[in-house]
Amino acid sequence: MNPFLRRLARLPHLACLVLLAATPAFADESSTPVATVRVAFDRNGATDVRVTGLADPSTGRAVTADDPVRIASISKLVLAIGVMRLVEAGTLDLDADVSKTLGYTVRNPAFPDTPITLRLLLSHTASLTDGAGYWQVPFDGHFKDLLDDPKAWDAEHAPGTYWRYANAGFPLIAGVMERATAERFDLLMQRLVLAPLGLHACYGWPSCDAATAARAIVLYADGKPQVDDHQGRKPACGITKARDGSCDLSQWRAGTSSNVFGPQGGLRISANDLSKIGRLLLGDGEVDGVRLLTPASVAAMIGPEWSFDGGNGLTREEDDPVRARGGFTCRYGLAVHTLATGLPGCGDDPFGDGIPRVGHSGNAYGLLAGLWLDRKAGTGVVYFATGNDKPGPGTHSSFSAIEETLARGE
Repeated sequence: MNPFLRRLARLPHLACLVLLAATPAFADESSTPVATVRVAFDRNGATDVRVTGLADPSTGRAVTADDPVRIASISKLVLAIGVMRLVEAGTLDLDADVSKTLGYTVRNPAFPDTPITLRLLLSHTASLTDGAGYWQVPFDGHFKDLLDDPKAWDAEHAPGTYWRYANAGFPLIAGVMERATAERFDLLMQRLVLAPLGLHACYGWPSCDAATAARAIVLYADGKPQVDDHQGRKPACGITKARDGSCDLSQWRAGTSSNVFGPQGGLRISANDLSKIGRLLLGDGEVDGVRLLTPASVAAMIGPEWSFDGGNGLTREEDDPVRARGGFTCRYGLAVHTLATGLPGCGDDPFGDGIPRVGHSGNAYGLLAGLWLDRKAGTGVVYFATGNDKPGPGTHSSFSAIEETLARGE
């Protein structure tokens, strides 16, 4: 039985009826999420908030729009805001060889004369793959060792010529940020993005306060807790530990193992706080009187850097069983995905209305999520669903059925 339904069976009869009445209907029990959260917003704030289900089925704690969740690949978009702040400050250059900052050579062995840049990494056109992994490097390890594995590279396509979704590029970007600033990635993102916006969010748990960590949403897959099952407490470590099991953050070394903070997917953030990131982009880099980016930087993030022409990219993440039909991603900027491109072979319109939107999706540990903005209308939506063991396919796009439902607010 789905863990949400198992928990319902133990609740008092009236509470059970209330929760079931608020839960969207799906084709079968296996596709019923544990929790769903949806926040619609405009440039001024939230316009509609809907929540169903449980943040922690083991305790019966109901989910709220202020509870932090591991938001998966939407973390990439937020990282890109930090990169652009450093670019504006002159600390980083989108088109410089990252080898110069990292202190070691980063090259596709099949194309050794082509530099790898932040622009290529952010746009998934650097010819990296996830074939050698991307999160497995321990705290006392070095990401360079992973890149020395030939499986980390696409030997058939030169950097800049082909779109291939690669989580591995984002720990590398985080390493560049660390080396350029001499600041630990999670703390750097607090300084650049999260703290200025007043967000209770963090990459990994060390930089979050205890009260925020206590409200963490537990992610379920196959009926079992997978991520952030901390029984209402802040975890003692909260990142990938060293090989001996230790977690001494004083041993941090800039640019070596920034993957442990999850720059590709480890941001913990609530739907309400993520909506403020959306409002920042709707406001061309300004929200609630706080300017983080220039309009030019926001435009650069949106791009596009790449558009599908029928043969210049894979159009989906290779290990994504949910969006397996292809045509999921057909236009991409600097960690920003554009929907409803209308390009041939593309099923990139979960809203089903043909309106171009920008943002990013997330998919990991049973969570499916999206942050999408209609910049012309000045509106946006954040949504996520947890406990998606076997999400059914969408009816009109390459997205899943639950994503289509939450996107449209049905």
